[in-house]
Amino acid sequence: MNNIYLPEQVKVADIKQLSRDVKLFRLKKKIGKFKAGRNKLVFTPAQFLLVGVWGYGESPFGCASSPYEKSFIDVVVRNTGGKVTSALHNNVKKGDEISIRGPFGNGFPLEFFEGKDIVMATGGCGIPPIAAFIEYVIKNREKFGEVYLLYGARTPADILMKEDLKRWEKNIKIILTIDKPHPEWNGCVGFVTDMVDQIKIDSRRAVATMCGPGPMTNALEKVLRPLGISDRRIFVSAERKMQCGVGRCQHCTTGDKYVCMDGPVFNFDEIDKNWD
Repeated sequence: MNNIYLPEQVKVADIKQLSRDVKLFRLKKKIGKFKAGRNKLVFTPAQFLLVGVWGYGESPFGCASSPYEKSFIDVVVRNTGGKVTSALHNNVKKGDEISIRGPFGNGFPLEFFEGKDIVMATGGCGIPPIAAFIEYVIKNREKFGEVYLLYGARTPADILMKEDLKRWEKNIKIILTIDKPHPEWNGCVGFVTDMVDQIKIDSRRAVATMCGPGPMTNALEKVLRPLGISDRRIFVSAERKMQCGVGRCQHCTTGDKYVCMDGPVFNFDEIDKNWD
C-alpha cells in the first residue's frame, strides 16, 4: 500500500526566471519517467503537487506543463516571502533534489468541456493550471469550439510564460491586458473583467474556467452570467494554503469544502463568497 505522506525525491532539471519574483522549476524523476494513467495523462489539468524543500516544509503548486508529458513536470513559483517559496528561489539550484507528493485533488472536467466554446480567465500567477489545460486543449483541438484565454497582469514584465503564449496563439485566441498604461505596452489596458466584451461565443454551449484571487473571480462571474454562462458551467480553480493534501490538517477549508479533496476545481456556486 502506498504511503500518501511519503514524498518522492526529484531532480531540478532547469530553472527559468519568468519575472522579477516568479520562477519556473522543471522537475524530473531521478530514474525513469512519470507514470501516466489510463487516460494517458500524468495529471489532470488543475491538479496540484506538494513541493518540499528539506528543512523548510512543503507548499502546493499547480502543474504548468502538458499533462501528456512524462519526462518532466513544470511548477511555477512566486516568491511570497514564505519559508518554502523563499527557499526555492534563494537556495535551490539546477541539479538539486527536492521532494514532491501528489498529484492531489480533482481537475477540470475534461469530458464535459468537449464540444463547447471555452473561456479561460486568469490573472498574475494564476496561469499554471490554465497553462496545463491549454496544452490539453491544443493536443485535442478538434474536440473544442472557440477557445479564449483572458490573461491580466500588473505590468508587461509581470506577464508569465511569454514563450508559451506565442505558441498557444496559433491555436487559441489570447487577450492580454495590463492594469495601467505603460510606455512599453501597446495592447489592452484594464482588468480582465474589462476584456470580456471582446469574446464571441455561443452561450448555449459555452463554459468558463478561472484561476486567480477571489475578488477577480467574483467580479468576472458577474460578467459571464449575462453572457449566458451559468454558475454551474463556470469552474474555479481555488487557491488555498494546503499542507497535508488529503483533508486531514483542515488548513484549506472553504465553507464546508476541503480544497485539497473536494477541489481545487469547483463549480462557481459551490465556492461563491468563500474567498480568501
